[in-house]
This record gives sequence, C-alpha cells and structure tokens, in this order.
Amino acid sequence: MEKINVKIEGRVYSVDKNMTVLEAARSVGFNIPTLCYWNHGKNSLASCRVCLVEIRTARGGRLFASCVYPVADIPAEKGFEVLISSPMATAARKASVELLLSNHSKDCQTCVKNGQCELLEVAKVTGAEDNRFLGEKTPTTYDDVAPGIIRDTSKCILCGRCIERCKEAQGIGILGFERRGFKTIVAPAANRSFAKVPCLQCGQCINVCPTGALSEKREITKVDAAMAAGKKVIVQVAPAVRAALAEEFGYKIGELNATGKMVAALHRLGFYRVFDVNFGADLTIMEEATELLHRIKNKGVLPQITSCSPGWINYMEYFYSDLIPNVSTCKSPHEMQGAITKSYFAKKHDLDPKDLFVVSVMPCTAKKYEAKRPQNAAVEHLPDVDAVITTRELAAMIKRAGILFRELPEEEFDDDLLGEYTGAGVIFGVTGGVMEAALRTAYHALTGKEYGPIEFHEVRGFKSVRDAEIDIDGTKVKVAVASGMAEAHVLLDEIRAGKSPYAFIEIMCCPGGCINGGGQPFVKPSLKPEEGADILETYRQKRADILYGIDERKTIRQSHNNPDIKRLYEDFLGEPCSELSEELLHTSYVSDRPCFPED
Repeated sequence: MEKINVKIEGRVYSVDKNMTVLEAARSVGFNIPTLCYWNHGKNSLASCRVCLVEIRTARGGRLFASCVYPVADIPAEKGFEVLISSPMATAARKASVELLLSNHSKDCQTCVKNGQCELLEVAKVTGAEDNRFLGEKTPTTYDDVAPGIIRDTSKCILCGRCIERCKEAQGIGILGFERRGFKTIVAPAANRSFAKVPCLQCGQCINVCPTGALSEKREITKVDAAMAAGKKVIVQVAPAVRAALAEEFGYKIGELNATGKMVAALHRLGFYRVFDVNFGADLTIMEEATELLHRIKNKGVLPQITSCSPGWINYMEYFYSDLIPNVSTCKSPHEMQGAITKSYFAKKHDLDPKDLFVVSVMPCTAKKYEAKRPQNAAVEHLPDVDAVITTRELAAMIKRAGILFRELPEEEFDDDLLGEYTGAGVIFGVTGGVMEAALRTAYHALTGKEYGPIEFHEVRGFKSVRDAEIDIDGTKVKVAVASGMAEAHVLLDEIRAGKSPYAFIEIMCCPGGCINGGGQPFVKPSLKPEEGADILETYRQKRADILYGIDERKTIRQSHNNPDIKRLYEDFLGEPCSELSEELLHTSYVSDRPCFPED
C-alpha cells in the first residue's frame, strides 16, 4: 500500500494513502470519537458529527468530519495538519454530543443498552453536559407490534447505521430517514410498524445500533410466569450461543467455549431440564438428508433449499414464494426438539404436554416469530416452543440472579433421552455448517461408507455465496451456500429461471450464520485498522473457531451415528420422513404473506 506523510497533532506520520483522517489518526494511536462510523466506514453516513476535527491548511483552519475526509500528503497541500485537541475541535465535538443528548430519552437505568451505550461513552469522552440544550423533542414512535424487534425513536440519534446495515446484509432496505428537519426519524416507509413491512426480523439492525433505539422483544417475563405457575420449564440452547455468551461476562471474543459454565448457570436458574439443540440439529440432518435423497431418487423438485433459518423463510415467503416447492419441509432444530420434547419425552416420563413449557435460547430474533407460526404446533395444538430468548436475554437472566459466571464449574447437559449430540450438530451455528453436516450423512446414506476425512472444507468460509462440487463415491453433486440475503437472491433467481445447476443449497439469513445472529452480544466498532477491513468477519471467525473446535474434539461427528437419535427412531419415529416424523418434524409455508401477526 502506498504511503504518504500526514501531520497529526504537530507530528508527521506515515499512513496509507487511501485512509480517511479518522482511520489515519487511529492507526497512529489517536482515538477520535464517533457514533455513525461502523465496520471501518462501510456502514457510515457521516451524520453524527461527533468525529469533527480541525484541519489547517494554507487557507486557515476549518472543521471536517474525519470519518469521510481523506488524508492529504504534506507536500501536496502545504500546511495540511490535523488537529484533534484544538479548542475549536474539542468544543465542536462536545456541542455535537450535547445536541444529541438534548433530544434523547433519559431512561438510561432501564434501557437495554445500559452499560453498553455508545452515546454515553462518547459523552464521557467529550465532556458533554446533559442539560445544556433544553426544549422541545422530536415526536416519538414506539413500535413493539412485531414479534422480534422493538423500535423506540426517542433513543435514536439518526446515525444511519441500521439503514446501511439492512441494505448491506439483506439487500432490502426496510429502514430509511422519514420526515424532515426536526421531525426526522428512522423508520420503515411512512413510519409503518415493523409488522407491516417485509422485515425479516433478523436483528442485524439491532446489532449495529449504538443506543437502545432498536432492541429485541424480550420474553424473560414469559419464562418467569411459567415458572411461577408451576410449569415444568425445559430450556434448550442453540450451538451458536456457547460461542458468544462469555462475551457478556468480560471474556474476549473467541476466548472461551462457554458450554460448561452456561449449563451450570441454567441449572442454577431453576430449569426442569437443560437440553442442547445440537440434538435437534442432528435430528434435522436425519430428516433433511433423507428428504434430499428421496428427491434425487424420485426425480423430485431440485435444488432442495435448507429451512433452518427463519429470517430466510420470511424472505422467501415475501419475495420468492413461488420457490416453496424447493424449500425443505423440515422444521428448524429447536422446533423439532420442542415437538419431540412434548411428545416422546413427555410420553417416556408420563408427563402431560400441557404441563411442559419449552424455552429456546437462540442467537436469533427471527426465531421469536418462528415459534409463533401456527404450523409449528405439532402436539395437541400446543406450540412446539413456548418462548424464545436471545443470548443477550440469557445473560440478563444470569446477571439478575446474581450468578457469578466466571466462578461457575463446568457442568453437562441433562442426559435424558435427548442428551447426546455430534460434531455435525455443533457446526450448524456457522454458515456452511448445515450443508457440511448434511453431506456427512448423505455420503453415508448413498455409499454405506463413512466419509473421511470428516470435514468438507469446500463449503466453509465467509464469502456471501460460494459453491462446490462434491464427489460422493464417483457421483458428482453440486452444492451452494449463501449467507445474507443481499447476495443470496442470485441463487434464487437462477432457480426461478430454471438454470440452477445445484442439488442442494444452504441459505442463512445472517451474514456468517447464527454466530452473527441478531440476538448475539453486541460488538463495539473496532479502533484498530490492522484488525482488517471488516470487523464483522474478524469476530465471526473467532466465534466459528469455537464451534469447529468442539466438532473436532467430538468422538462422534456424524448425525446418523448419534446413539440417542438412533434410539429415538427405533423406539418412536420409525425412520426418517416416516408418517409420524412428517407429523411432528415437518412444516409448511405461506405464499405472499402480507405481514406479521400482532401479539
């Protein structure tokens, strides 16, 4: 990379020629505060004006937004100098933050971002005074109608991160700036509710919001009420949760596989049973791989597309409902496990399904709607899953209970019919993981052999769309993997046009898969340019490494070899895609769904 010399705070530094002033300053040890800047500028609109610096040239000193202003070589413009701590710059940044505070809600104590609010952080850095500007505030919209996301414009600072993230990750641009001047808010078109627009409920907007203007719709009180009512409350945890939960308790990203401590915490929270959705993932593979083989052998509709991501299912029903025949009818792992808990588990323990209350801990906000779908109520018309809480919500429950997470011992999931899982189930949390797990079992089903080496590295990685040709004992099978709907539509358009070369396609709504779900711990924007051009990829990889590490250490790494799965089919289901399996573990979809049902 070509270097140039830039004068910052009276000293000359050599920096990359294509950097902004903000990036250059951070690369040499200065932290200029900002709010709209995110992911190394990829999602920034230069709207917050918190990163103002004084730039002096031969024409004098003026204020500029450092996140978009390019650096200039000293010889190219004589006298070019960046001043971060000049009276003009510090006063301007302070005033910018004070103006934001003047129009901001003051319920910090009860805000979901309490302790993690970037606005309060920059207020502290700039020395901003809360009550310097007093007067009228922008009229507030509070939207809690949709099942997964709450929008509170009283906390919005108009940074635009959510707007850009929705476009970048999903390509649909649900959010935008509405109205003008003092009345400007961030909202869906015409300030509609999230429930009245084709929002995927993925929560990617929540992950980048610097304040509490966007948050998940919490269901902790539903769990509390079920326990108070004497229900047997069973909790089941998705694979991606263990890769990130420790971050809520001060661990660095990727530092700790939190499985053992997480289970210990759940036991202390008083749940009747603590189960692992990895079991449900193994069950999903048995059904989905069998469904794929049936389609191939019987010349059914191909390619088959996975159905584990509810955000993707929402997208499909909104925009590609003509492809419903291509989508696997398999429920997602936690819904399958909920149905088995209220049937098989209840029967084995002589329990009334009405007395069971199943709670899923998910990295995903879209799962909250999935659990409410009427198609996911297999046993006595009861919901397969009664409540969904996110990784962040689980952390809040642990903290509320006074549990010292770092001091907890390592404990095991309850081994009660649904206890065993394989490495294949674990990697469901990463983009490409469902595909890899399915291939491990499909290979066995087609050849009678175990694939070795176990890993299918061809389908791993974080590229938005990738494909591979897999050799299954001489038979060539073309597969594709996509995460983030912004680019997945390319694969869907090929299917619609009758030009898809693939037999099997995995689609995950969130870029990187569930490890980057909308309910995972917040990650602050990086201050270190050397971490790479995409901080999202940096922390996705660290979380993925935890799950791949668990897979590598498991003795059993193929779903079809899970002894508890084998017993389930022998004792109860019969075989994959049997009549009972279809009743309990498969679902249906809706064409051209207009909106989300209101709670």
